[in-house]
Amino acid sequence: MAKDGTNRGGRRIKAGHKPDALADKISKGQKATHIEFPRAEYPIAELYGEDMTDGVELEGADMPEPSSYLSAQQRDGEPLGADLIYKETWEWLQARGCEKLINRRLLESYSTAFARFIQCELAISKYGLLGKHPTTGAAIASPFVQLSLNFQKQANLLWYEIYDIIKQNCTEAFDGDPQDDLMERLLREKK
Repeated sequence: MAKDGTNRGGRRIKAGHKPDALADKISKGQKATHIEFPRAEYPIAELYGEDMTDGVELEGADMPEPSSYLSAQQRDGEPLGADLIYKETWEWLQARGCEKLINRRLLESYSTAFARFIQCELAISKYGLLGKHPTTGAAIASPFVQLSLNFQKQANLLWYEIYDIIKQNCTEAFDGDPQDDLMERLLREKK
């Protein structure tokens, strides 16, 4: 504590050893905790093979419909395309059994930021890296470059938040990243 009575110094945020993924902790035999979803209030009875009947048709949970603003028509007449990113990411989460852990609004924010990043990259491809100053007419850096960097940073921060939730709670080892597919699509869209 400083002389003026304020707390200063100390450990920096995000400094130090990063926690291991839940699947890694389990495979190493370390103590691990994960989020438990509340079950019905009735005790769960153990079933044996001879106790089971023919079974029932199970229905999977449907993906919540993306909000309409994710596919809103833009000024150029094209849809934003964030709904496609939302669906791909939700399917990736569902394949890992973690779709219930991610807030829908967080997923929508990530999808929108990444779609805006793609939109800026397409504008850079179309209009180039240079623009014209509105009053002097001199060459200036395109504003789409800075916008692209800002949207990319925002999308990455949101993705790290989503990925951290998955890393801390997914009990199965997983490979792959839906962002890999999105980057491939971005590179394919450039003409």
